[in-house]
Amino acid sequence: MLPLALSVIIVNHNAGSLLSACVRAVQGEAVREVIVVDNASTDDSLIRLRASADLASLTIVETGRNLGFAAACNIGLRTATQPFLLFLNPDSVPAPGSLARLLQVLEQHPAAGMVGGLLLNPDGTEQRGGRRAIPTPGQVLMRRSFNLHGTPLPSEPTAVEAISGALMLVRRDAVAAVGPWDEGYFLHCEDLDWCLRFRQKGWDILFVPDAPVVHHQGTSSRARPLFVEWHKHRGMLRFYRKFFRSHTSAPYMGLVTLGVWLRFGLVVLRHAGRRVLQRRPHG
Repeated sequence: MLPLALSVIIVNHNAGSLLSACVRAVQGEAVREVIVVDNASTDDSLIRLRASADLASLTIVETGRNLGFAAACNIGLRTATQPFLLFLNPDSVPAPGSLARLLQVLEQHPAAGMVGGLLLNPDGTEQRGGRRAIPTPGQVLMRRSFNLHGTPLPSEPTAVEAISGALMLVRRDAVAAVGPWDEGYFLHCEDLDWCLRFRQKGWDILFVPDAPVVHHQGTSSRARPLFVEWHKHRGMLRFYRKFFRSHTSAPYMGLVTLGVWLRFGLVVLRHAGRRVLQRRPHG
């Protein structure tokens, strides 16, 4: 098997044994380089990784503190040496041949700066977020879905407005034109930001339906759900203000801001309600 000219960049934060499974899967595809950027994990994920991975093609960068996803991705970006860069979540396991297929599509489409595969839930169903449209302020107020997983699966690589940061294969030349990840996001919406900036610079984004990857979504976030939700909603506001405020009226933008924080408030109430029910004695 010829080595793939890929640098695989994995940001880890307490992914447990899934990190080792992810690295073993990509190393099994003969990628040239795997970079794990660890955001101050407190579990045994790095111990497991060092005990099971091929260390010859593995670089581990320990940040010492949780810098957030975008900042850690940029560390991996600066460390990488290959012409193609795969950003992959540690709770993801590509099917055999998927990485080669993604690279093939990117090489065959010179106008494409980014490609993503078919994200699957562990039960084999398509996961939401793997292919989607760019959400607008109007969509957030109307609560319209911008995820495309409910639409028929295309039979060939198809242009989309956005893919998920859980799996992004990009060409280095495109990154040079677009710029790195926006570190103003801590967690969530930084992938939408990058997708929109790629398209603003004239690069296509392709969804590849025959490159499946199982994604155990939310592995690192289960221990701190409200922390994750807080940063998710902050990221949403940053995204809307960054790209839409210049051509959206102030009152309408105020409604969007109110809508985002009301949504966060509902999430907090639901979480509190579940905790009350869990603590209530049964019998």
